[in-house]
Amino acid sequence: MQLDLNRVIEQVSKEKGIDKSIVIKAVEEMMHSAAKRTFGPDRRIESRFNQEIGEIELFEIKTVVENPANMGEVSLSEAHSKYDPDAEIGDEILLKLDTATMGRIAAQAAKQNLIQHIRDAERKQIYSEFKDRKNEIVSGIVQRFERKNMIVNLGRTEAILPEKEQIPHERYRQGDRIRALIAEVDLSDKGLAIILSRTSNDFLRKLFEQEVPEIYEGIVEIRQCAREPGGRAKVAVYSNDSDVDPVGACVGMKGTRVQSVVQELRGEKIDIVPWTEDQAELVCRALAPAKVSKVIIDEDEHSMEVIVPDDQLSLAIGKRGQNVRLAHRLTGWKLDVRSEAEAEEEARAARASLNAIPGVGDINAELLYQWGFRSAEQLAETEEGALEIDGISPERARQLIAAAQAHVANKKRLAQEAAAAAQSVVAEDQTEKRDTVASQSGEAEKGRPAQS
Repeated sequence: MQLDLNRVIEQVSKEKGIDKSIVIKAVEEMMHSAAKRTFGPDRRIESRFNQEIGEIELFEIKTVVENPANMGEVSLSEAHSKYDPDAEIGDEILLKLDTATMGRIAAQAAKQNLIQHIRDAERKQIYSEFKDRKNEIVSGIVQRFERKNMIVNLGRTEAILPEKEQIPHERYRQGDRIRALIAEVDLSDKGLAIILSRTSNDFLRKLFEQEVPEIYEGIVEIRQCAREPGGRAKVAVYSNDSDVDPVGACVGMKGTRVQSVVQELRGEKIDIVPWTEDQAELVCRALAPAKVSKVIIDEDEHSMEVIVPDDQLSLAIGKRGQNVRLAHRLTGWKLDVRSEAEAEEEARAARASLNAIPGVGDINAELLYQWGFRSAEQLAETEEGALEIDGISPERARQLIAAAQAHVANKKRLAQEAAAAAQSVVAEDQTEKRDTVASQSGEAEKGRPAQS
């Protein structure tokens, strides 16, 4: 039995991947809890594992005193005669206990305690192994499904691939091999939780890092990426070496590298565009394959108005707005995509509205339009002193704002008068109809024969 305990500790340590000292400590605590149940909670008991004999030894600790008052004390005379001739007041004496007296219930409780300690130690060991592997791709076997969440066997432990982290319309069966990114590793009182993801942008980054040596070596960088899992993704890449084409490096010979990533993502289309610090140019590249005619930037709103040829509008927007959505996520700019015909019609309407202000003139109207004003109402709402445009003096700017305010007020007055006149006409029509109906009713009454 003594040799068996040594062998069991060695075996558990190897199988669970737990340090031997942790297993020994768990065994010592197991025997300590069992001894407490057998000999009573008030007695001071210590458990030690003796590796030489392969046995857990139990000791009761007693303090040497003149006059013992409880079970945890022993008299000086008794200590000299039975235990230690050199004992002094205040010394602690270890008395070995007989483990054969421990009952079955205490042994069962000790076993449960040992199992729990080993499980806790195993969780901590696995946590320490995986906590530094966050954002790393792992491979596992689909074990089972729980409420649409996928449980993946990673070898020593299981991980969870939640439904929201699964690519839509992707189907796996029990026993299939799957690759995913470690998104989160958490150790709590409820246990160890390893959360996987196949929908995060980092998963796409890591796949490219595995397929493209230039990215792994740091020659090519993925500056930004955006994706709608299972549909489409856009990746902006940059090369730190002028001799290396970042897009070509990611695509690979005959598209082999990017196709490997597409295959792993079950056919998700990937657009790779070169990164540039010129934000307008970056937006144009992000909207590929559509061609862009013109870009109007609004720094205050952090937005861009993108003008595209009429035949390119649907391509720029994409199916259900997917292309422009991904371009927005990739660049971070709010994008308003319009066709050239629509933009020209709006420009004509805006210039006409500004030209209608008395005293503005074509030149001032064009300057106001180029500065971002699209109607007389918008100019009228501008505070005096806030209008600063090259080519228009501050005094002239105040005059234009005042003229716009008077023009807008006059338009409102005319609109109210027109509305009042329209209501008057409607009221007159209704009165005339009532009079006509009454007249017709009276004539009909006269022509009806009298009844006796």
